[in-house]
This record gives sequence, C-alpha cells and structure tokens, in this order.
Amino acid sequence: MLQKDPWLLPDGIEEVLPEDAKSLESLRRHLLDVFSCWGYELVIPPFIDYLDSLLTGSGRDLDLQTFKLTDQLSGAMLGIRSDMTPQVARIDAHNLKREWPTRLCYVGTILHTRGDHLEKSRSPMQIGAELYGHAGQESDMEIIRLMLEMLAHSGVLNVHLDLGHVGIYRALSQQAGLTEAQETALFDVLQRKAITELHELLASFALSAQLTKMFLALPELNGGLPILAQAQQILTHASAEVKQALADLQAMAEQLSRLFPALPISFDLAELRGYHYHTGIVFAAFAPGVGREIARGGRYDNIGAVFGRARPATGFSADLKLLTVLGKNTITAEHTGLIFAPLGNELSLEDVIRDLRAQGQAVLQQLPGQVGNAQQLGCTAVLVKENQSWVVKPLV
Repeated sequence: MLQKDPWLLPDGIEEVLPEDAKSLESLRRHLLDVFSCWGYELVIPPFIDYLDSLLTGSGRDLDLQTFKLTDQLSGAMLGIRSDMTPQVARIDAHNLKREWPTRLCYVGTILHTRGDHLEKSRSPMQIGAELYGHAGQESDMEIIRLMLEMLAHSGVLNVHLDLGHVGIYRALSQQAGLTEAQETALFDVLQRKAITELHELLASFALSAQLTKMFLALPELNGGLPILAQAQQILTHASAEVKQALADLQAMAEQLSRLFPALPISFDLAELRGYHYHTGIVFAAFAPGVGREIARGGRYDNIGAVFGRARPATGFSADLKLLTVLGKNTITAEHTGLIFAPLGNELSLEDVIRDLRAQGQAVLQQLPGQVGNAQQLGCTAVLVKENQSWVVKPLV
C-alpha cells in the first residue's frame, strides 16, 4: 500500500483557509441574524446520532449517503448526519412540544459518503429553516419568502424559482391503483425522464387510456405559468386531489409574482425529489452558471410522527459554502484593520493592547525572534510610543 502524503485530504473533504473562513463566518452570522428577525430560533443538533433517528422521515432517502459506525459504549449503530432536517423535527416534536407554530433554524457541517455528480464536496455546511405546526399555504409562502431573503442577503443574483407538487403524482398513482412496486418503478422512470421506458412501463400496467395519457404528459409539463393552464386541461379527468394541487400552485405563483414581479418562476410537475417524505408543494432556487439548485425545500407534514408527535411542517436548506462562493463579490467580511504591537512587557503597553481589544479592534503582538514585519503580516497600523504614550499610527 502506497504511503499517502500526510497533508492530503480525503476526496470531497476540504479545509477552509483564513480569507474564505472569514467570509463564511461573516455570512453565517449575518444569515442567522436575518432568520432571527423573522422569529426563527437557532438549534444545534448533534453531529453524530442514532442511525434510526437519522434515517427516519426525510432521512430515508439518505441511507446510502450516511456514514455508519458502531458505538463503542452501547454497541448501537450510529450515523454521522447527512441532513439535519430529521434532527430538527425531533427537537420540535419531542423536546419543545409546543402547541403553537414553531420556527427553528440551524447551520452546521453535514457529511456525505459520496459527492453529488455536479458538486464533488462531501462536507457541505447546511443552513436552513423549518416551520412546524401550520398546515396552510401561508406557511409555505413564508418559508419561500425567507429562502429568497436569504439568497438576497447572500448576494446571489438572478435567482430563478422552480415550483412543483408531489401530491400530483401521488394522487394519480392512487387513482390508478398502482402497487407499491409499480409506483416505485414509475417514479424512477419519471425522475430520469426516460420517455421510451415510460411508454413501455405504462403499457405493461394495462391502465385506462385516460390515466396513461396523464402519466405520459407529466414529463412534458414543465415551463412557465401557462404550463398550469395546460396541466388543468390534460389532467381534467384526474382526482380532486390533483386539481387541488394545481390550484395551490396557481395561487402560490400569483402571490409570488405580486410580491416579486421580477422573479422568474417555472413549474415542473414531474420533479419528485424527496417524494418519499414530501407531501405538498416543493421548490428549488437556481442561479446562472450553477448546474444544480442552490437552495431547496418543501412541505413534509407529519415528519415528527416517529418521535411521538405528528406536526405539519415546511422548510428549506442550502449549502452555506456554496452561498459564500456565489455571493463573495457582493458580501464580504468586515475588515476593521489589524494593529501591530511591538514586543515588550511594559504594563502600559499591556494595558493599551487590552483596551484596544476590548473596543473590538484586532491587535497582533510581535513574538521574540519572529520572521515578518507589520506589512508582511497584513497589519494596517502599528502601535508606537510617542512622548511616553502609546498611539496607533496607520501604515502608509
């Protein structure tokens, strides 16, 4: 076995260097303040958890993405979180147990066993917000607006919003009387938009001509607002649940267009990501030049049932590292300057350095025998003694 260089990192695992770390931390603090202004309370779930807790509800789709290990104390199977949503749902259902709507937010590193085919990182920093305890469209709207606010504060420009509704496919499957195996097979084909396979699969199901036509139309029902009118015509023989889902999308689009007249909105009625746990409207935000969504979310009612308390829920998440990269030309960390203090043990010098730091100023004190002068160390000012007093003088 070849010896690896000790400075190499595993594939998809990266370290963040000082300048980028400063931008990342600045944006983290700023966005948490934004969430707080909307009434969202910060929670910090554990990095490692029982595997069963991590793979419940929304976590089921992440089984293959979750690192698994054995607890040396209990012998139980543990997992390193690959998504924080199930943990936040547990906090709402089991720890807080409120009767009223609860708004929670979070930020922290998650870990994936493999990287996305478009994004090789396996250690995103997930940031998101969840609203529990309200089943109406108003909470969906609040969450989408907060996501757009987050992107605006991150400095991401030209955002495009994509809307869908998993209830359409779920209701059509129920109307067609599909077995679980048939529904899963059809789901896979629709996700890949494999039209030839879709025709062959539907033919093997021996469905009515009306239902076959509706399923075949789903991959084509994507585009701007006129798609909803087209969908209402094509799905005219669908169940009441399908028609209600289309009406919900129409109402959501109209309200968003009124609030954000410059926001491009599109629809994809075959978008079923998160189908196994989402229950209603789903959404994703895109930006030019990025081949995948930069934030996504949706409604996932009753996620807390496994934790003893089923509650309506809706939320979104994003990768803070990606947001920092996309918005780094607009959002920058505050630079207050760095003061270079000389080596010395005079009490007057120590008092001045302590006072400057207490005022929020950054002071770097010289070390014995060190290499590098004030400018090389990135300092913008120096602390010098003049007439028995210490004064800060800017570097020219």
